[in-house]
Amino acid sequence: MVCLISIIGSGRVGTAIAFLCVSNALDDVLLLNRTKDKAIGESLDIVNAIPSTSKFSIHGTDDYSKLAGSDIVVITASTGVYMKDRTENMDSQVTMIKEIAEKIKHNCPSAIILVISNPLDVLTYFFQRETKFSRFKVIGIASSLDSSRFRYFISEKLSVPQSSISNALVLGEHGDSLVPIFSGVSVGGKAILSMIDNDEKDSLISSVRNYWRKLRSYKSRSQFGIAKNAYDVIDAIINSKELSIPVSVVLEGEFGEKDVCIGVPVKITSKGIAEIKDTKLDESERESFKISAQTIRNNIQSIVQ
Repeated sequence: MVCLISIIGSGRVGTAIAFLCVSNALDDVLLLNRTKDKAIGESLDIVNAIPSTSKFSIHGTDDYSKLAGSDIVVITASTGVYMKDRTENMDSQVTMIKEIAEKIKHNCPSAIILVISNPLDVLTYFFQRETKFSRFKVIGIASSLDSSRFRYFISEKLSVPQSSISNALVLGEHGDSLVPIFSGVSVGGKAILSMIDNDEKDSLISSVRNYWRKLRSYKSRSQFGIAKNAYDVIDAIINSKELSIPVSVVLEGEFGEKDVCIGVPVKITSKGIAEIKDTKLDESERESFKISAQTIRNNIQSIVQ
C-alpha cells in the first residue's frame, strides 16, 4: 500500500528528513512550505536522489489541501531562529502550531503526527490539545536525539565505541532541564556509575544540555541527527516495525505526571505509540524528572494565561 509522508517546513530539518525518506524509497513525500517556490525547489533537488528501482516520488506545495490522505505529517516549521533558549519564540511558535493543527485536523484527521519544531514539548502539548487527536498519535521527536548526544559524550569521555554503550537514555524536557538517566547505563556490560565520579557525571549532564549551543558556535543549527531520529520513527510506522525510544507525549498519570507533555520511553509501532514504558529511576533522577515536568508545565501555563 502506498502511503503519503507530508512534511510541513522545507528548511534544513524538513528537507533532510525528506531526503532520507526519498533516497531510502520509504514512500511518497509531500514538502509543504509557506513559500511555494522553496518547497518546489527543494523537491526538485531531492527528487534526483530517488533510486531507479523506487516507485515513489516527492512534490512541493504551499497548499494545505494537498495534505489530504497523509498517513504521517511531520512538523518542522518555524517562525524564527532561537539563539539562547528554545523557548525564545514560544508565543509565535504556539500561534503557528495552533494554525497548523487546525489545517491538519481539517485535511488529514487520521494522520500520525510527528512534531519536531521547538519548544518541542510545549508545541506537542498544544497540538494535541487543539486537535483532540489521540495522545498516542501526536509524538514529539527530540528525547531520542538527546539520548544520541548522551551516548556520544559517554563514548568520548571513556574512549569507547558507541556500540559498547547500552541504555543511554535521556528523559524530560527537550531543553535545559533534560534528564540523562545514568542509573541504567552500562558500558561493555559494566555500570557507568562505577566508572565515573560525581563531577564527571555533572560534566556529562552539562554537555548534553548545552550540545546545541556548542554546535551553534560552528554552524547555524543542527539537522542530520534529528532528521535520522525522525526517519527511524517514520520507517517504524510505515514498515510496521517495533521501535523503543524516548519521545515526548502527553501524560495521564504515567511517571506520576498529568496534563504535561514530556520525554518518556515508549514503543512505536504502525499505530503510533503502542505503549508508554515504565523505567526504573533512582531518587535523584525521579526528582530531576519532576522538576523538568514542572518546567514544561510552567511554560504551558504562561501561554494559557
